[in-house]
Amino acid sequence: MQVLGNDQTAGTGGSAYPHDNVEFRSASRRLPSLSANSLIVALLSPFLALTRVSVQKILLAVIILDIPLQFGTHLFYDEKLEDFGAMGGLSISAATIALAGLYFSWFIRRLANRKSEGRRPFHISRPLLLYLAIIAMSVFVAQDTSLAVFETCLFLESFLLYVYVANCIRTRQEVLFAVSVLLAGGLVEALVMIILSFTGVPGTIWGLPTHIHIEAVERGGFMRIGGTIGSANTAAGYFSILLSAVVSLLFTKLGWSYKLLAGAVLGFGGIALILTFSRGGWIALVVSMILFGLFLGRQRGLSLRAPIAVMVILALLYLPFGSLISARFLGDDKGSAESRIPLMNLAFRIFEDNPILGVGANNFSVVMGRYLTPEFRHGFLYAVHDKYLLVLSETGIGGLFAFLAFLFAALRRGWQCWNLHDNFLSPLALGFMVGIAGHMVHMNVDVFRGRPIQQLLWLVAALLVAMHRMGTEPSVLAAPSRVARDL
Repeated sequence: MQVLGNDQTAGTGGSAYPHDNVEFRSASRRLPSLSANSLIVALLSPFLALTRVSVQKILLAVIILDIPLQFGTHLFYDEKLEDFGAMGGLSISAATIALAGLYFSWFIRRLANRKSEGRRPFHISRPLLLYLAIIAMSVFVAQDTSLAVFETCLFLESFLLYVYVANCIRTRQEVLFAVSVLLAGGLVEALVMIILSFTGVPGTIWGLPTHIHIEAVERGGFMRIGGTIGSANTAAGYFSILLSAVVSLLFTKLGWSYKLLAGAVLGFGGIALILTFSRGGWIALVVSMILFGLFLGRQRGLSLRAPIAVMVILALLYLPFGSLISARFLGDDKGSAESRIPLMNLAFRIFEDNPILGVGANNFSVVMGRYLTPEFRHGFLYAVHDKYLLVLSETGIGGLFAFLAFLFAALRRGWQCWNLHDNFLSPLALGFMVGIAGHMVHMNVDVFRGRPIQQLLWLVAALLVAMHRMGTEPSVLAAPSRVARDL
């Protein structure tokens, strides 16, 4: 105590209470530590936010909405190559950034739950992985390496989307969330296309990084609307798949709000499909609806009245456009369909010279000049309007085999889900399955090289995998929700 008294009266400015000095010195030492901790928290907060369910939902919604709306750009873009059917640049979009965020989130979650999640089987599509490997190898034989890299990067992004959805969508609520966002995007796109049919002004929307596509057809007196998706045929492919899923929701036991949304998409989306004036898209939807009615009636023994009612609704939508539809199917198309036959022969000639790895991804338009015959002097010159022949000529026989194996695996997965006899998953799986089947018919008459259809097809296939796992894997049935808790 005497020492303390001496310190107190030494004139050093010390506190009258000795413990105050101790607390002051202790607080001074803590300040740098608190500053360092605050800096660490600030740096890690974006990554920690990615682990929140709400953030994951937003990122997944961005990816799904970007399929029709196409918020993005192409780096190193070459319009001349695009005019001949190649993908003229490196596609970067909002989905690219959102997908990177989802993978960061997935990585952090797996680190945090290493023990609980380590035993869950990891799904990956072998045909899709083989197709990716073949596309990557085709880069080394491509005449234009940069074009091959452009398509390889887009395919890699679609592959990563497939892997994420197949492994991270684990509950019915998450599937319903994804499908609801898919329908919302389709409804917005349908309204955009209907408005464009009245305004008819191609360009951008309010300066946003997305473009609208309109093709005026003089011989028929109509405009083919592609909206923000891309060409009219691409938009038709998108809506033919989407509407098949929409119809399936009407046969589930979901609440009236979901069926009201589905009905709105069916009505406005049906009009949007008509406005594309794509014969291939129309045929694809008809094929899908016929298959849907047959499977629904025979497998479950249900009445065909509901499918017939859907067909009647679609027919009523077509009535105001009856004359234009008839002209499109039966009128003179000025050799549009006939001009595709020389392109098919061209694709076979390219394949004969390059049967193993093809001419390289996205390189058909570059090499086709060496294989032209006199019939092309005044004919239509473009990438072959047949997805299967395009894959065959660019990636060889192995690429086509892997591509077909992936498509049939998706159909098989859809059939397995249909046989689960689940009130929600089974009808939805049937809609996805017949949508893919109809699109496989459509792929006989168009290119479908760009982002929208590829990512939509990969998304639907991944959802089928996730849905099948819900009905067959106990670990998935017991898993907590990752993307959505309640809707």
